[in-house]
Parts: sequence; C-alpha cells; structure tokens
Amino acid sequence: MTKTLVIAEKPSVAQDIVRALTPTAGKFEKHDDHFENDRFVVTSAVGHLVEIQAPEQFDVKRGKWSFANLPVIPPYFDLKPVDKTKSRLNAVVKLAKRKDVSNLVNACDAGREGELIFRLIEQYAGGQKGGQYQSLGKPVKRLWLQSMTPQAIRDGFDKLRSEAQMAGLASAARSRSEADWLVGINGTRAMTAFNSRDGGFFLTTVGRVQTPTLAVVVEREEQIRKFVSRDYWEIHASFGAAAGEYPGKWFDPKHKKDPEDAEKRADRVWSAAQAQAIADATRGRPATVTEESKPTTQASPLLFDLTSLQREANGKFGFSAKTTLALAQSLYERHKALTYPRTDSRALPEDYLPVAKQTFEMLADSGMRHLAPHALTALNNGYIKPSKRIFDNAKVSDHFAIIPTLQAPSGLSDAEQKLYDLVVRRFMAVFFPSAEYQVTTRISQVLEHHFKTEGKVLVKPGWLAIYGKEAAAEVSDAKDGDKGQNLVPVAPGEKPVADSVDAKGLKTRPPARYSEATLLGAMEGAGKLVEDDELREAMQEKGLGTPATRAAIIEGLILEKYMLREGRELIPTAKAFQLMTLLRGLGVEELSRPELTGEWEYKLTQMEKGLLSRDEFMQQIAAMTEHIVKKAKEYDRDTVPGDYATLSTPCPKCAGVVKENYRRYSCTGADGHSEGCGFSFTKSPAGRTFEPDEAEIFLRDKKIGPLDGFRSKAGWPFTAEIGLNFSEEEQNWKLEFDFGDDKDGEESGELQDFSGQESLGPCPKCGSAVYEHGSNYVCSHSVPTAEQPTPSCDFKSGKIILQQPVEREQMHKLLSSGKTDLLDKFVSMRTRRNFKAFLAWDATANKVNFEFEPRASKFPPRKTAAGAAAKAVPAAKKAAGKSAASKAAKTPKAPRKATPGNGLTPSTELAAVIGGEAVARTEVIKKVWDYVKANGLQDSANKRAINADAKLLPVFGKPQITMFELAGIVGKHLK
Repeated sequence: MTKTLVIAEKPSVAQDIVRALTPTAGKFEKHDDHFENDRFVVTSAVGHLVEIQAPEQFDVKRGKWSFANLPVIPPYFDLKPVDKTKSRLNAVVKLAKRKDVSNLVNACDAGREGELIFRLIEQYAGGQKGGQYQSLGKPVKRLWLQSMTPQAIRDGFDKLRSEAQMAGLASAARSRSEADWLVGINGTRAMTAFNSRDGGFFLTTVGRVQTPTLAVVVEREEQIRKFVSRDYWEIHASFGAAAGEYPGKWFDPKHKKDPEDAEKRADRVWSAAQAQAIADATRGRPATVTEESKPTTQASPLLFDLTSLQREANGKFGFSAKTTLALAQSLYERHKALTYPRTDSRALPEDYLPVAKQTFEMLADSGMRHLAPHALTALNNGYIKPSKRIFDNAKVSDHFAIIPTLQAPSGLSDAEQKLYDLVVRRFMAVFFPSAEYQVTTRISQVLEHHFKTEGKVLVKPGWLAIYGKEAAAEVSDAKDGDKGQNLVPVAPGEKPVADSVDAKGLKTRPPARYSEATLLGAMEGAGKLVEDDELREAMQEKGLGTPATRAAIIEGLILEKYMLREGRELIPTAKAFQLMTLLRGLGVEELSRPELTGEWEYKLTQMEKGLLSRDEFMQQIAAMTEHIVKKAKEYDRDTVPGDYATLSTPCPKCAGVVKENYRRYSCTGADGHSEGCGFSFTKSPAGRTFEPDEAEIFLRDKKIGPLDGFRSKAGWPFTAEIGLNFSEEEQNWKLEFDFGDDKDGEESGELQDFSGQESLGPCPKCGSAVYEHGSNYVCSHSVPTAEQPTPSCDFKSGKIILQQPVEREQMHKLLSSGKTDLLDKFVSMRTRRNFKAFLAWDATANKVNFEFEPRASKFPPRKTAAGAAAKAVPAAKKAAGKSAASKAAKTPKAPRKATPGNGLTPSTELAAVIGGEAVARTEVIKKVWDYVKANGLQDSANKRAINADAKLLPVFGKPQITMFELAGIVGKHLK
C-alpha cells in the first residue's frame, strides 16, 4: 500500500496536522523525524533547508572579484544545503525517496516563501541529472491553510490544490529568489570592484531591501545635518475664573497650512516683538469664553504582527528588533506560550472564536495575578464575540496575528515575561470595549486674540483598565499646559482675566534620528514613498522586507559598519554616505529606492495570476544586472560628485588645505582649490572608511588605533593601528599599517631609551621591567639599551592579538596577577569566528598563552573557534609575527590574587574629578565618563566630543576632546 508524504514548514505545524488527521486517518506512530500511519507520513522542514547558488563553473569566489568576471548570470542555479539543517534535509529527502511514498503534499506556509521552501527541497530530492537538479517526479498536491484549527486542517485536506493551480505562485517564488541573488551578488561585486580599484579589498554590499533601508537612514541624517534652526515664540496665558485657574495657548484661527513650510503652525509667532506685543496687549484683560464639549471613544490597537511587536518592545523596553524576535521565537518554540511570531498579519481566522474563548479561560485560571482578573472580566461580561476587526480571513496571510497559546508558561526570564505580558495584554485589550473620554475645547478671546485650552477626561477606561493607571493617564498628543488636564468650570457669561501672559522663546528642531521602532515603521510603510500608483498598490501590504527579515536587515547594516547603534538611535557611518554618493554618481539610484521592490512585487503578482511569464521577468532582471555592472565598469572619472568635508588640520607637507573627495583626503593647496603638493591618503584603507573626525585625528596626530573593521585582499577582517609616516624615498607622507610586528630598535641594533616610560610590571621570564614599545609590550632586556647593549631576554607580547586589542591595563594585570580579564574579541585564524579567552603566563611553555573559562556543563565540550585557536595560536608570538606553535597548557598556572592598593595614583588635576585613591585604569575611564554624563558635558552637536568644565580643563589641556583621545589623555595623569 502506498503512502502520502506531507511536508510542513515547521515541526509544530506537523504536530497540528497529525492531531487533526488522527480522528479520520487513524493513529500515528512517532519517529525521530516524522509521524507515520497506514496512509500518511508527516514530517517538516525547519524553515529553509536549501538555498540557491551559482554553479561552480559560472561563479568566481570572493578574493577574485573584478569587473573581468562580471556580471555573473548563470544559465541555471545550483542548490546547496543550509549548513545548520543538513541532517533535517537528509531525513526529509530520505522519506521523499521511499518506494512506498507515491505522492507528496506541500503543507508549508500558505504564501510565496512557503512555496519556495517546499519546491527547493523537492528538487534537491530529485538529485542531479546532467549536472542540474531535477524534480523528484512524484505527484504533488498543495495544502492551503489560513487557520490551524483541527477542522480547518481536515477541510484543507479535502480541498487539496493541484500542481497547475500553484504553478504561478511557484514561478513567482523562484523568480524572486533568483532575482535577489542576481542583483545582490552582482551589485555587491560591482561596487566592491569599483571601490577596490586603488588596491586592497573594500567590501561594499548592496541589496534590494538593505540598500533602500540604508537610504532612508542616510536621507534623514542629511536632513539633520542641513537643518537650520529658527527662532519662534509661543504665548502662554493663565486665566483666573471663579472656580480656579486654567491655562491657555495663543493661536491664529485664520492659519492655513503652508505646503512650502511645514514648521509654520497656528500657535507659533516668528517675531519676538510681535509675540511680546500680544502678551502685553492681553495681560490683565478679561476674556470672552466659548466652549464645546463632546464624548469621544478610543478603540484598542490591533493585535500584534511581528513588526508592530518589535516597535512596541523597542519603544517600551529598548529591545532591538533582533532581541524581540529571539524572545518571541523562544516563547513560541521552547515555552509553547505564543503562536508563530514571523507574521505580517494582525487578524485571526474567522473560525478562531472558540480558541480565543479557551485562551481567556486559560488566562483566568492561570494564577497570573496581573492578568487573570481582566480575563475573568471579559468572560463574565461576554466580551469575546465575533468582530471583523479581530476575525477576518481576508486579512490573514501566511500566518495570523501573534497571540498567547492555550499553554500557560512557567520559568520565563525577565525579558521573556515582559514580552509575553505585552502580547497577552494586547490580545485581551482588543476584545474589551473602547475607552470613553469627554473632550472639551475652550476658546478664551481677549480683544482680537484667541487662546485655546483642551481638556480630555477619561470617563470609562474600557480596554485601558488592562494597562492600569499609567496608560489611563496617557493622552494622545498631550502637551504640558494645553491638553489633557481637567478643566475648572467657567460659568455662563463669566469673563476670566488673563492674570499672566508670557511669550516663550523656542527653536525649531531637526527631525529625529531613526530608532529601530521608527525604522521598522518606515520599512513597513515604504510603499507610501513610491509615486507610481500601480507600484504603490503592489507594495501596500509588503513594504521593504518581511517581518521575518527586517531585524536581520538592520543587524546586517550594523555588522557591515553602515550604521552604528548609539543608545536607541541608528546613525549612518561615513561608509553609508560613501555608498549613497557612489550609487547617485554612477546613475544606479534604483538600488537605493523602494520603487525597485514595488516594481518587482507588481510583476510577481502578475506572474502569480499567469499574466507574466517567468522567462520574461528573469530576462528583465538580467538586463538590469548588466546595466548596473556596466555603469560601474565604464565610470572613468577620478572622483564621484558628492557633498565632501574639509579638514581643519593643514597638510603636513605644505600646510595647504586638505579636502575629502570620493576616494581620498588630498592637499588642495593654500587656496583650497589647486592641485596641491601631492600629499593624500586613502579614505578607506583596507576597506574601512574613516569617519571625518577619525581622519582629523589621524592627520593631526599622525597615528590612530587600534581600529577594527579592516579587511585583507581575501576579504578577512583584521584589526590594526595606522600611522602617517614620512617616506624619504618619495619625499612625502604615507599611510602605513602597524600590524604589531615592527622591528625598529629590536633587531636594528638602535639603542632604546625607556627612561620616560612607566613600567607595566616585571618580566615573567627575567624579572626586568616591561615597557610599551612600538606595537608590542617588551622586556627592557629584550632590546638594546644604553645599560645593556646586548639583549639577554626574548619576552615580547603584542598589543593586538588575533584582532583583540590588549590595553596597557590588561598587560599590567597579566604581569602582576598571571592573567588578564576575560577578553571577547579574539578571532580564530582557522574558522574566522570570535571567541573569548584570558591571556595567561604559561610557566610550563614559558610564554603567554590562551586560557579558557571552565565549563560547568555535564556534557562534553563542543569544538569551538576558541578551542581551535588554542591549539593553533600561541598568543604573544602570533601577535609578534612569529609562526603558530603548540596549544595552551592543559593545567595552566593558578593566577595569583592581586593585592589591594596596586592600582594607579591619579594626578592632582585628575583627583579633583575622580578622587585621590589608587584605582585601576579601566575604572578611571569609567569614573571620568560617569562625571561627563552626570554634568552633561557630552557635546550636543557631536556626541563623540566631550566639553571640558572647570575641573576637566586642567586634565584635558583644551576646551574639547574626542572620545578617541580620552584614554591617552587620562593615562598621562596616572602614576
């Protein structure tokens, strides 16, 4: 007897299908990776198990990217298992190939992505024939579910869709995937090749979703930088009535919106004299009062989809989008407390009313004291009833809204509990009645001048009761003094007197930087930015990215150093501005506009309806890819037009003006407009773009670092210091990397003088003093000195070890106590993964080595990047440019306890800021920074700058420094 293999997208859906089919198809037997009975075998993927790639013969790997190999447009795509889920893929493929499995049912999520997940698995199972993957050849039917109730699942199996019915969706799914690959890969390689023309490897990633997202952030930053603040005035009055006082704000009832100037508002006056004249004319005079009072209602917000949940959690708790997704995923997978979180729907299926009632019953009986009473109120008052606002199949896409499941959770972390409560409260609130307010608008007219007062009083809290007093007190658009307050009554005919009237001077503010919450909103509503009606309609429900990918897009932009996360703000870097300048200059702005997504969505929707062929769409994508590569390849000017900076530090060779262009900072002569003396340095050494303030410091101090984010020609990241050194051969200054392997004075025989330096501690080999020297920490007896011209020791340890900067304080700890603190930025040479380790003196091996945290787990330790690095890299010698040696000692020497009082003593000037007791260097920086924060000394215009007050001026020696200078300056005040 043959069987049907059912492949779901997630294990939880496979279990739901088994539970639904058991009453009609018989009991299932559970196996490791599937369920089985006489008729069905039910298994699942775990999201994408297979991804597309270019076949080996048509692709060029990283490290050999050049225009000669572009564009890459393969005639077909190869398939590649996703590394993390290979075992799951093998299990599903094995089931699909079973001889007793005669046909397949695609039970993946009802949408384009679910279709693609299944199609790639099925094709991979068919194997390669003639070098290409072919279909398995077994008949396929489609289970299309929008509700996961048992009856809905059984109904779905009674109405399975045919292969022909799904052909359009399958074509659209595969086309979207291949188009993203073609544009993303070729765009990234073309921009990387363009930016790497001067040598090195400058990775410049672009993508259909990530680049328009970045453009949104860059354009906001450009608005902020170009913003010119303007002075304006508001006139605030306090009126005395028989029953008491009430506030009022002047406004112009004849005001109309100015489409050319959004800052003009009815309550703003743009002249100090006019504002003062209004205040003087109305002060002490009686007012004629008219007022209108009416009831209003406010419904609860809709149920959460992932994006709205991420925005709410970012605003309330400061969670990043990535953190919120991880917490929601944990509540879904591990605790079974929430429904599937990666959804863009804010409604429930129409047959979910019974499930909603059961969920309220669970919450009422759960013992969660802050939630149970509200659930009981809803049940007792019959609040859970049908509503198109909540239950609407037309508004359910691949998945429905995020709601609590029937399982009451336990053992939640604090963060998980916060997110669970957020979802539960929103779920309950949507069933509660609307909040009812009494809104009063009072106009007090003094002479010809009008003052407005608005009061908003909560009459019935309705759903706001679930959120307590805090939310009940929140009034939308409330402003101190003119909205949201209870108003004292004014008797008919009474004329309150304007007891005080004051003109308040204010300044217009630039638009706020994006936070993750507001950027997620901008991504979701990106279709509003599209002018073409058809394209905007196509993007109406889509936006940029999907709820499941938006967090990863933001994190990817941060990882690639296109953006910084500073507090809750997202700030674009110099690299981001450089990319936007490049795309505009090359004439390929389509890569940075949401219209591209709108156009694709429109055409893919046409394809789903059978109105556009897959071949025609892919030919258009290939043509677009060739256009992008051609524009980059044929651009032959030296620079790209853009808005560039001028540095304040003069040219070190001729004292001319140094200006930025697309590729370099160059001398432009004394007048700032000539060719200059020939001095210049690259803006992006080894693929890392200087921020303007970093370039300023580098030019002024002739060195900077250690900095991370550099990339080798093969694309691997590394950390290094950079110096600006004078070349006798070229008679000019040159940018040079310092990799920690300098030999100046070590092997040249030049005598070194350490008399002006403070020792970091005793050499673990010979007991002599250890000093900072070039890019290493060295024993004073390991280099020639006047006291000992012939070195007698070989101790040396790098300032940067496997990309981990080793600060002076850490080397001091190693020399005094035997090991450093736990350091977390090491990068394995073999796996290129980050790992954590201590640096410790290994007396057995007679060198500095890695020491790892002990594992408390009863399970055997996994092989990690740290383990691999310990076997392969002796730390100090690797940093000093020597070859790899033996692994860390198996029984490292127990560290000695540091004795109290062995810290550093601050100077008199520094002691005035942090106190005079001995203290560790890292603690000094923290104390200084706490002082800066407490006294508001961080510069408001440039957050990387610190302003000196009376106490800090003697420490800094100048009115302002940057964060990059802080450690060096403070170090000079420590003994």
